[in-house]
Amino acid sequence: MEEKLFWIGLLVGLHYYLTRVFGEKKKFDSPRFLRAWHAFFVALMSCIATLLLVVTLDNRGGEAFTAALFSGRQLLFGAAAAAAGFAWSWFRRPAAGKGEALIKGDLDWSETVFSAVLLASVVMYLFVQAFKIPSGSMRTTFMEGDHLFVNKFVYGFRVPYTGKKFLSFREPKRLDIVVFRFPSEDPSEVQCGGSQYGKDFIKRVIGLPGDKVELRDGRVLVNGEPLGEEPYARYTDNFRYPGIPDVPAAAYQNFWETRSLGKMYAERVRDNFGPVTVPDGHYLVLGDNRDRSCDSRYWGPVPGGLIKGRAWFTYWPPSRISVPE
Repeated sequence: MEEKLFWIGLLVGLHYYLTRVFGEKKKFDSPRFLRAWHAFFVALMSCIATLLLVVTLDNRGGEAFTAALFSGRQLLFGAAAAAAGFAWSWFRRPAAGKGEALIKGDLDWSETVFSAVLLASVVMYLFVQAFKIPSGSMRTTFMEGDHLFVNKFVYGFRVPYTGKKFLSFREPKRLDIVVFRFPSEDPSEVQCGGSQYGKDFIKRVIGLPGDKVELRDGRVLVNGEPLGEEPYARYTDNFRYPGIPDVPAAAYQNFWETRSLGKMYAERVRDNFGPVTVPDGHYLVLGDNRDRSCDSRYWGPVPGGLIKGRAWFTYWPPSRISVPE
């Protein structure tokens, strides 16, 4: 969402700049040009409002894509709103002598929207972001529909459109709950029953770079030692799937790193998994609802550059306001 707001802010800022330039060049002395430019402003605002509305509705429905600015469907709605806004403004002729006031109003709105949207995008990109829990994979730490804030600066400030960060306060630690973009660059790739491309996930960090991680009958071992009590973990299925026999360790590791393990063996990796070694710069993450979670067991490690931040606290609904552990 923050990248969407950033580009929207720049677009509105461009309108503000051009309006000032056209004013200095006396372009608005032409009633036809003034009318067209005002209609363009109405179209721009209509498009932006519609895009943000559709994106918000998509996010609330769990269709939150972060790998691209806007989906084709969202752009289609935005274009339709822009066309309707332009037509409405063009055929609604300004009253005599009101043209200058219209342009001044457009200029004031552009300046306000530019400042507010750009500030909001910077805050969301660098510092804090709202996130809605889309599924039951983190029960009961988080429930479906919970709203929380994500601390985005604790792991460092991300350089836009890269996996690089700077001014990192610390690296992710074991048991941190993190929000990250799903590690796939192929929109057609199917994982856990569907395409996860571009979606934000929330899971708990279990394996750090270099760790050797495995599950035996659902219980986690790290570097050969039991992880210990996991009060946050939830198990809802008494049945335990057997492991995968006769797969060489090197092949198993390769299948896991290339996100093929879940595709090949499905639920057989749920309860008896590994051992695998977490690659440098990557993390192994699991959902707290262990029997109902699409996580690193199925689709491999998460590159550190895709981790957006750490879950901070739940702010909605009021009855569930809390700091996760």
